[in-house]
Amino acid sequence: MLGPVVFPAFEQAYVAVLDHVTNQFEFRNAPRGNESRECLGLSFQVADPRDRLAYLAARRVNPIFHYAEALWYLAGRNDLDMIAYYAPSNRSHSRDGVSIVGSAYGSRIFNPLGGDIVSPFDRVLNLLRTEPNSKRGVLQIFGRDELAVEDNSDVSCVVALHLLEREGHLHMVCYMRANDVDRGLVADVFSFTMIQEFAAIQLGLEVGTYTHHIGSAHIGERDFARAQRTLHEASERAQRPAFEVRAMPKDTTTDTIAEILRHEAALRTNVRQYPADEIVEMGFDPYWQQVLLMFEAKRQLVHCPADMVDDELMNALDPGLRWLMARRWPRRIAPFEAAP
Repeated sequence: MLGPVVFPAFEQAYVAVLDHVTNQFEFRNAPRGNESRECLGLSFQVADPRDRLAYLAARRVNPIFHYAEALWYLAGRNDLDMIAYYAPSNRSHSRDGVSIVGSAYGSRIFNPLGGDIVSPFDRVLNLLRTEPNSKRGVLQIFGRDELAVEDNSDVSCVVALHLLEREGHLHMVCYMRANDVDRGLVADVFSFTMIQEFAAIQLGLEVGTYTHHIGSAHIGERDFARAQRTLHEASERAQRPAFEVRAMPKDTTTDTIAEILRHEAALRTNVRQYPADEIVEMGFDPYWQQVLLMFEAKRQLVHCPADMVDDELMNALDPGLRWLMARRWPRRIAPFEAAP
């Protein structure tokens, strides 16, 4: 087979890639002191990019962070305050304590560059509207200037995202220079497939396949034990959970993203608190209600450290999200064992 291996959903791809790099690695090396196992030139394809979460208890996926990071990208932001609230480790990537440069992929996609007045994202969408089947819909992210910064700790891992309209579907191909298959891969595929879905909506197209190419696929030795636990769990269970996968609403626009982030900021700064019934009454599609419910849960986790997260809030979440969160924060969120 010449093309990438095709998986129905991301989780199966994740397990296969994790197993390959962990147990069939080509090299051991330690760039910048980080001991790792590595494979070169790895690729896979996901048939349903909306099925972008891995329901593996050992991996302890954080869906709150994944939605926050995807929205941070979609809004074209590079501010440290928002993303570090959900992932404090990002503070080590900032050179000025205020912004992120290399890893703020959305700022390079959704904002005009240089003296331009149109963003690369809008230019690509305009191209695909006027030239169906174009091969030129590339969103470049990695910049050659990044290598000119001495001891740069935040070089873009993504080279480019490639959008291709074919027979009424919008496909995406991602080119990575490097990818940590235990840590970064889970977050990257989640965010990039959300960008793909958002782009498909703007173009009035269905979501096509998502293809992921990695130059250096690696796993750090520090994560080897977790990877082994994850692989053991995947091999021992009878079947993969089949939680509902929601589609992004067809009326989603940049204004929608901005409005969701306005509420996110109020919750993140603890200016407001939103009970579950108030979120339902805001008028958002249930898809975005789920996101706000998670942001309220995060507010409680951060700003009410002695309390359990509100049961009414958790009961309003989709079963898959609640399943993940109960395993991520078992001491703060009531157990949820219902299997689909």
